Amino acid sequence: MANNPVVNMFKVKELRSRLLFTLVILAIFRLGSILTVPGINATLLLQYYSNLARDSAESAFASYMDFFAGGAFERFSVFMLGVMPYISTQIILQLALVIFPSLKRIAQEEGGQQKVQAWTRIGTIFVCLIQAAALTVYADAINQQVPGVIILDKVYFNILAVLTVTTGSMITVWLGDQITAHGIGNGISMLILAGIVARIPSAVYELGKGVVNDDGINVVFVIVAFFMYIAIIGLIVFEQSGERKIPVHYAKRVVGRKMYAPQSSYIPFKINPSGVIPIIFASAFLTLPLQLSNSFASRFTWLSKVSAVLNPLGILYNLIEVLLIIFFAYFYTQVTLNPTEIARQIRENGGSIPGIPTNKTEEYLQRVLNRLILPGSLYLAVIAILPTIIQTLFHFPASISMLMGGTSLLIIVGVDLDTMAQVEALLKMHHHDGFTKKGLKPRNL
Repeated sequence: MANNPVVNMFKVKELRSRLLFTLVILAIFRLGSILTVPGINATLLLQYYSNLARDSAESAFASYMDFFAGGAFERFSVFMLGVMPYISTQIILQLALVIFPSLKRIAQEEGGQQKVQAWTRIGTIFVCLIQAAALTVYADAINQQVPGVIILDKVYFNILAVLTVTTGSMITVWLGDQITAHGIGNGISMLILAGIVARIPSAVYELGKGVVNDDGINVVFVIVAFFMYIAIIGLIVFEQSGERKIPVHYAKRVVGRKMYAPQSSYIPFKINPSGVIPIIFASAFLTLPLQLSNSFASRFTWLSKVSAVLNPLGILYNLIEVLLIIFFAYFYTQVTLNPTEIARQIRENGGSIPGIPTNKTEEYLQRVLNRLILPGSLYLAVIAILPTIIQTLFHFPASISMLMGGTSLLIIVGVDLDTMAQVEALLKMHHHDGFTKKGLKPRNL
């Protein structure tokens, strides 16, 4: 029992405090996810969503929006937008930093990252206001179909809903920052994970109910899908732990009065260097046009056509998602693993890659990254569209297809592995055994 890693987690004061703090923040997040926006009749709203046809475009839209919000969207809760506006703003700013060199120079100056963070938060407010305003139009469309969903004066409700939802989204961003600073794991990713996990029990219940009621769901397909999920989890873990090690040799050098002997090291490049970020970015990028087109579809005919095209179950939507995943895989990798910067650091420290001329280091690193990014991004893309394939072939509810396959599994496994690695590091730092005797070591490919 003394070497039980779970027990050790609560023996280390720092780790125990961080774990408890994270749990408290996640509990607050879940509480905000069930608090309905003032002026909404929650009972009538839930009845409206329960009466939607399972394969309808609106049902697919609601399930998609609920995916990252943990059920907050269909409840019209104060946290119904979640962290997606923040991620969307991050994408816009990251693209702007690449396109405009002047902005990149500001970001690289002392205090530049604080400025970028401030711009991100200001931009998030504007994105929240746009999405919140679209939600009021969406709520009005529902109210026309089910009178009584909105119980306040229209103008008063619109103002109150926009302010409430915008404030709620900014609070979720703040909660995520608190987890990152004082808890365990990346805060924004942990909130997304909490939203996904919170939806699993109801999704499993819905699936079981469909099997019992003989609602077009074959029990054999359920068993097959279950083993598919287990296999996919194994593949994700295998892929996440694999890496390509680039050897680097450093010659003998003198720094001040100290002489450093020759040494060898390596640069670890993961098979999928960008992790689950491309999927999160692609989903966030599609959320805004998807929401705006669905919200205003009742008022503008051309937007209703856009809404039909952007149906999460449609071929075009999934094709766009695949292309976005590949794009963001390349984009994010270039931002975080810049071959030019890595090559410069190697040269400045007197290092070289065996068999590669010094002036060809950058070209070699770029070639290695390109060979890793393409198959890694295609792998992510295939996993991401699995829910649509499963729902189409097996006739599963959208909730179970989205929450137990594809994007959700990648996020759950990816965030869990990163969090476990952080816990492992804290345990080792305090001289305790981790979850594995040798630690969470990646495989060299």
